[in-house]
Amino acid sequence: MKRSTDVKDYIRTIVDFPHEGILFRDVTTLFADPRGFRMAIDQMLHPFAGERIDKVVGLEARGFILGGAIAHQLSLGFVPIRKKGKLPGTTISEEYKLEYGEAIVEIHDDAIQPGEKVLVVDDLLATGGTAEAGIKLIERLGGEIVACSFIVDLPELGGRAKLEKMGMNVSLLCEFEGL
Repeated sequence: MKRSTDVKDYIRTIVDFPHEGILFRDVTTLFADPRGFRMAIDQMLHPFAGERIDKVVGLEARGFILGGAIAHQLSLGFVPIRKKGKLPGTTISEEYKLEYGEAIVEIHDDAIQPGEKVLVVDDLLATGGTAEAGIKLIERLGGEIVACSFIVDLPELGGRAKLEKMGMNVSLLCEFEGL
C-alpha cells in the first residue's frame, strides 16, 4: 500500500457485502497497516488533548480494537459495550433498532462510576443506533460523555445528526458517500 497521510486511503471498499447493493467500508486493511493504524489512533486522540477523560468505551466489535489502543495511549481503563449475553456478571441493557429488527447491547453495571468522563469509540457511524444505545447505558450509570469518536461516517444514514441532536460532540476522521 502506498504511504498516505489520509486515513481514508487505507480503507478498502467491498462491493455487495453483506448484501447486494451495499458498499462495505472495511477498516481491517487500516488496522493491518502499522502506519495507518497508528495514524488513525493519533487522529482520534488529537481533538481531546488536554480534556479530562476517565474511561474509554468501545462499541462491539471493532470499537474494542480502537478503544483498547486509545485507552492504552491515554493510560486509561477500557470498558466494552457488548451484544446481549456476552458479558459475565451483572449488566444493564439497552434495546435499539436495526434495519431489519432489533438488537440489545449491555454494559457491566459497575463499569462506569457517576461523574466519570467517557470517550465513546467505534470504527463506523451509520444510523447511530448502536452508539445511541451505548450512550444511554453510560448515562444511566452516571457517566458523562466527552465525545463520540469514529473513523468513518456514512452521512446519508444520518447517524451524526442523531448523535448531535442528543447533544453529543461527534468526531470523525473521514466520510464515504453511498451505502
